[in-house]
Amino acid sequence: MTTAFQTNPVSLKDLMRECHEGKLQLPDFQRGWVWDQDRIIDLLASISEGFPVGALMTLDASGEVSFAARPVEGAPASSRALEAYLLDGQQRMTSLYQSTFSPMPVATQTAKKRPTKVHFYFDIMAALDPNVERSEAVIAVPEDRIIRENFGRDVKLDLSREEFEFEALHFPIDRIFDENRWQISAAQWMARDPIVRQEKWEHINRFAQEVVNNFTSYNVPVIKLGRNTSRAAVCLVFEKVNTGGKPLDAFELVTAMYASEEFHLRDDWKTRRERLTAQKVLAKTEPVEFLQAISLLHTKERRNEALANGAEPPAISATRNSLLQVPLAAYRKWADKVEAGYVTAAKFLHSLRIFNSRDLPYQTQLVPLAAILAELGPAWENDAVRQKLAKWYWCGVFGELYGSAVESRFALDIRDFAPWISGGAEPQTVQRASFEEKRLRTLRSRLSAAYKGVHALLMKSGAEDFRSGQPYNQTVFFDENVDIHHIFPEAWCKNQKIEAAIYNSIVNKTPLASTTNRMLGGVAPSTYLARLTKGNEGNPPIAADRLSAILRSHEIDAAFLASDNFIGFMEDRRSRLLQMIETAMGKDVVPENILPVGREDDYYGEEEIEEAA
Repeated sequence: MTTAFQTNPVSLKDLMRECHEGKLQLPDFQRGWVWDQDRIIDLLASISEGFPVGALMTLDASGEVSFAARPVEGAPASSRALEAYLLDGQQRMTSLYQSTFSPMPVATQTAKKRPTKVHFYFDIMAALDPNVERSEAVIAVPEDRIIRENFGRDVKLDLSREEFEFEALHFPIDRIFDENRWQISAAQWMARDPIVRQEKWEHINRFAQEVVNNFTSYNVPVIKLGRNTSRAAVCLVFEKVNTGGKPLDAFELVTAMYASEEFHLRDDWKTRRERLTAQKVLAKTEPVEFLQAISLLHTKERRNEALANGAEPPAISATRNSLLQVPLAAYRKWADKVEAGYVTAAKFLHSLRIFNSRDLPYQTQLVPLAAILAELGPAWENDAVRQKLAKWYWCGVFGELYGSAVESRFALDIRDFAPWISGGAEPQTVQRASFEEKRLRTLRSRLSAAYKGVHALLMKSGAEDFRSGQPYNQTVFFDENVDIHHIFPEAWCKNQKIEAAIYNSIVNKTPLASTTNRMLGGVAPSTYLARLTKGNEGNPPIAADRLSAILRSHEIDAAFLASDNFIGFMEDRRSRLLQMIETAMGKDVVPENILPVGREDDYYGEEEIEEAA
């Protein structure tokens, strides 16, 4: 990572000229200008007193790192050759350019975030008064340079003409680097009535010496990154200096780099995203994730080529650094295949009864899944391949392996999966995954991947709705608004003084249609079972043996519900769910020495008690 740099003082006037001429521009990944007028006033006041306002950082535009660029907001388009990108200091340079160098009003916002257009002025007498805070001497004047009061009926201060500015002793800050001409006009104005205007002329001269000179002589420290600075270094440097703003997204950097080759990545992604999000399970797919899947395939291809040629193989990677190294040609090569991989991933997830992004255990696991499926192509439809894919997926979910340090796991997944289906060793995700018995008791939040995994496994194993008896396919899931609900209702559990940490466990929950859940209400299970077998309010009765079969499809023994035996139910269903998880993962769960459910204080350790989400 090369980051040769120099730090030199550069005059503020020269920086403003470079912005105006287009020699210094913003890389297109920089976000819009957002400072309000109070922050601009503070900045102008600081410079007027010669106080430091921080360093800038630029990047030599003649190196290998090439971005699409745009002028500082307010600066005209220019045919001059771009010399440097402004990496840090956009807000300050834009504020200063618009307020000191451009005759146009500054398009900013008030402290209440209302858009406004203003010109900034120094109240000369206030600026010369040592007892007045300098920021109090800077005022914002409306676009027409007239301050009105009494609901606009009366003029409080008119600065719409130069002679009015001289008379009111208000200096237009957009003339700060052209102050000589303004002062010449002031001298001519004074000469027309020297006796009356002499004192004001003296104030103007003193203001030029004590305040204006601080602007014209002001130097800004500029850290200049050399032409050999790498893309990764630019990204890292920008992140470090941008701590006050939104973290830099690698997609924005790649967008700017591709734009320099006249490829509009943002537009390309927009059309792909519209196609992908037609599948609800893919609704939260992010552009960086899409790039990560491409990077996995690109870097794997480069690694295989190096191995074939006996060269040192590069790493398979989906880190931000690797994303910045993906050339446009590689993006063009892999984008359609990765999009197809995501579409196939949606089909695969539907087969596991995961239909909605809300119920997706890990958004991050979509990245290696899409890359694997892009690489497999039609081979994924082979039954043996699908079984291995499902085993890998559930091991990731119940092993809870995609919550952190995911980029390194992505690389292992794309490296290991193809050899596995050809008879090689299991992927490390499968090898390292484990699920502890005690974990099942602590699954209470629907934000948990394993919680969502149990929800999906129940539907996948054939769970049928208590009321309708329908299995939860995609149509039923959305038409009936299926979600996970309590089996022993919350209200009943509270009446029985059962701890929330116990009754909110996934062990006491199962997928149900919203209408079914409402019909069950907050009564004892024996009561709602009677409702189901007798029928009510237009719901035909369900035969007892049929209802027992429906409950078995949820891994529930009807006898425990009929007798309102919560403790027995929890032990029995816990065992059944563990077996279901073992089957999905293809490995035994990690056992524990457990206490009876009735001893809640011991059975549920204090550290495991939490509110249900």
